[in-house]
Amino acid sequence: MTRELPIRFLGTGSYVPEKVIPNQHFIDRLDTSEEWIVSRTGIRERRYAAAEETTSTMATKAAERALEDAALTADDIDVIICATATGDHQFPAAATYVQAALGVKDIPAFDVAAACAGFLHGATLAAALLTTGIYKRALVVGAELLSRFVDQEERSTAVLFGDAAGAAVLGVSDSPEHRILHFDLGCDGTRTDLILVPAGGSRLPASQTTVAERMHYMRMKGREVYKFAVNKIQELIERALATTGLTPDDLKLVIPHQSNLRIIESAREKLGLPREKMTAHIDRYGNTSAASVPTGLDEARKDGTLQEGDIVLMVAIGAGLTWAIMVARL
Repeated sequence: MTRELPIRFLGTGSYVPEKVIPNQHFIDRLDTSEEWIVSRTGIRERRYAAAEETTSTMATKAAERALEDAALTADDIDVIICATATGDHQFPAAATYVQAALGVKDIPAFDVAAACAGFLHGATLAAALLTTGIYKRALVVGAELLSRFVDQEERSTAVLFGDAAGAAVLGVSDSPEHRILHFDLGCDGTRTDLILVPAGGSRLPASQTTVAERMHYMRMKGREVYKFAVNKIQELIERALATTGLTPDDLKLVIPHQSNLRIIESAREKLGLPREKMTAHIDRYGNTSAASVPTGLDEARKDGTLQEGDIVLMVAIGAGLTWAIMVARL
């Protein structure tokens, strides 16, 4: 069954904080080394938000750049969707702050919580809304401020994550040369314990005990997540190619979620792609969750790697465990 939608990417934007956190930051504090971090993750540095920054302020900066790239203003947008697991508050949605910061009123603004797969979930939802004809243009943002949700005393997770935001403006396309060629979303809720923040929600409200036991920070079973991600990414890509009739040679670029360089390299080798055909910015930014795919997309468009009419494949695995893939002709 084809999953093609008459939707195109009109513009993209991204934002990464100025503060660079090299691996030495953790080597000085934890029982780790440059070799340990790089060999297991591929990360050499990441960015941390400044004290005054929040998820929504980063999201707004990425959104403004996406609007500028699309030659549009905020008044041209009909719906705002923010993908994040690290919103400014449990509620209201980070998207509501973005809406206010952009100076638009009355249009719907809401969050999507699918962790690292969030941007592609949000983009797919936006595409579905646009296809109905209810809306003409959507702003989708993936933004995460993970540095405030990781336990800086836990070696296995502290070194992994960084802060960033990426955004895209989607609109209805009247040309077969610009459209979404394939999408696929999914979740295996039996694996929710593999990546989670245990406390702070209705299941385990914050208390003196949960704070003392550091349960308001992320916990992850990295080995199990790694095994799942390697197999699921390969499955998603193979199904996307079979459904669309495309071959790896038809893809100008593959943008995987930046979770681990070994996962990225495994997918690249199985596809038989040269390194320049698969985005890898994890060495500079670390794992930025929902921001990693849109940031990669924006950088590839801005540096000329992706041109109008090129086919790009984007894929991500996130907590839940959730997954998403999208193939688009830009």
